[in-house]
Amino acid sequence: MDFKDTPEEAAYRAQVRAWLEANAPKRAPSGDLEGGEDLAAAKAWQAKKAAAGYAQITWPKEWGGQGGTPLQQVIFNQEESKHPVPGNPFQIGLGMCVPTVATFADDATKKRFVGPALRGEEIWCQLFSEPAGGSDVAASRTRAVQASDGSGDWIISGQKVWTTGAQFSDFGIVVCRTNPDVPKHKGMTMFWLDMHDPGVEVKPIHQMSGGSGFNEVFFTDVRVKDSQRLGAVGDGWKVSLVTLMNERLAVGGASGAGWSEFLEAARDIPGADGAPVIKDQALREKLADWYVQAEGLKHTRNRTMTALSRGQTPGPESSIGKIVSANAMHELASNAIDMLDQYGIINDPALAPLRGAFQSSFMFAPGLRIAGGTDEILRNIIAERVLGLPGDIRVDKDVPFKDVPTGR
Repeated sequence: MDFKDTPEEAAYRAQVRAWLEANAPKRAPSGDLEGGEDLAAAKAWQAKKAAAGYAQITWPKEWGGQGGTPLQQVIFNQEESKHPVPGNPFQIGLGMCVPTVATFADDATKKRFVGPALRGEEIWCQLFSEPAGGSDVAASRTRAVQASDGSGDWIISGQKVWTTGAQFSDFGIVVCRTNPDVPKHKGMTMFWLDMHDPGVEVKPIHQMSGGSGFNEVFFTDVRVKDSQRLGAVGDGWKVSLVTLMNERLAVGGASGAGWSEFLEAARDIPGADGAPVIKDQALREKLADWYVQAEGLKHTRNRTMTALSRGQTPGPESSIGKIVSANAMHELASNAIDMLDQYGIINDPALAPLRGAFQSSFMFAPGLRIAGGTDEILRNIIAERVLGLPGDIRVDKDVPFKDVPTGR
């Protein structure tokens, strides 16, 4: 691994730092994206980045990007994280949905959506997961059938769940079952749709963490044109893989309160003997383990950055990082809450130490082990596609979807 910027990368980092110092907000907005209060600030910051070419650095210039390298995008993200910028409701759209549309839609559709999404004028969501499917995207039961009037339109009916940001999204990509007579991976088709269309109903899900970022989405006879289809009929699984690869990379970068925040709290919180808990030998051993783990994750990301810097395709680091980071977050937050003693039960940012960062991580971590592919699925991917181990037994692989038992 090469831990240093090349001269060109160092020059780009200096350019980015100068621009952020001159343009980034000096303090974070007081609202939140889930309630919508922070959307205006987020859209204003996105528009400013887009005007300067920093909204999507790797996108071609004709789309509003810089035609830059993936590592330049990494450098910008690193430097931006040092500033109190608003939340990012555009990540799913720009990182997953719009690239999928750009890959499979016609030129007119790309021209219609790329610019507004880049400038933050329109927000997208991804409609994949379903109540009966778990992490098996190919088990989709939301149906799309062609209208009987000969128009070529499609009628979508069904339900999706765990859709991030659907409550403030303008458009979405949805994978539907179009042929139940073939195996599940072969009978799906993807479409883009307007989230404001009649028949689309969004219901936020109140999570145990206190947030409401996920949603249920119901489709009741939603009519979409055949021109809104992405890819060929029946090729929805192949299209969805483009989105899923981007999703697992993004989810793997999620973060919460880490070992450094734990160390800060341990220096101030008294133990049973009145001395700071940092003096406890068993706790110090755990801190050492978490530090080593955090460094391992950092250098695993550095491997990805080194590959990007050399123009190479990164390996399976994103899947590894997600498995490790999600479990580490849960373990660390659980220990932190124990350390806080009676203060551990206070889930109020105004009263809890470090504004309730550990309580928030404790509630969020279990979901992170599911989002973007469960731990078990990612372990299967690493085992089969990286280590070359025998594939998991899949009894429904070649069975027509209509004949797959539903458990009823």
